Amino acid sequence: MTEARTRAGHAPRIARLIAALGSLAVGCSSVQSAAPQDLALDFDSAEELAGFLVTDEAMWRVHEGSLELLGKGAYQPPHRSPHSIALLRTPDLGDFVLEVDLLQTGHEYGHRDLCLVFGHQDPANFYYVHLATTPDPNAHNVFVVDDADRRPLLPVPAVGVDWGTGRWHHARLERTGARVSLHFDGDLVHEVEDGTHGAGRIGLGSFDDQGRFDRLRLSSPDLPAGVGDGCDL
Repeated sequence: MTEARTRAGHAPRIARLIAALGSLAVGCSSVQSAAPQDLALDFDSAEELAGFLVTDEAMWRVHEGSLELLGKGAYQPPHRSPHSIALLRTPDLGDFVLEVDLLQTGHEYGHRDLCLVFGHQDPANFYYVHLATTPDPNAHNVFVVDDADRRPLLPVPAVGVDWGTGRWHHARLERTGARVSLHFDGDLVHEVEDGTHGAGRIGLGSFDDQGRFDRLRLSSPDLPAGVGDGCDL
């Protein structure tokens, strides 16, 4: 995971992916397809960053075969919520399955975190899963931002996550209707049902920390046909 990966025929694959993602305007409506479409990003090329809308371009880069968040940038959200977000340039997605590898690269403290964003309508309306070391009313929960500071949707969990040092982890976030579940390293960590926000953008980020993301896989019936062309799963 520390060396950038290369593949034969990589440039044409990236060109098709960027064309498919980049052509979708912010806030565009969902495009229905007959069956779930798959999107895969392995961050082999800096060009893959163009598939995201980021809160602060200075804080995001593709580095050593992963998408890296360098830390809290200059962006200030309208309400208390994550400062660093990278949204995929897809249509709004309702039902979806997102799988991604995570590496937290910051120092150890209670709110050491990474986040997964979904149902993103605009900067003041979205959900996010906050994965942190020590749970409390503001950490390690599923949160909703609804024209106000974020609020948790679940009671404070008993335990948080053990990020470790230099250890990659795997997260699976699934939404079906109003039900949301989050598995971390194969264990169910969060499960909740909430209908505040409907379909929206999917993204990665952190409240105010740093880390890396890799091997992103996204499946949804709302992804337009062709988004995953050439992206091997």
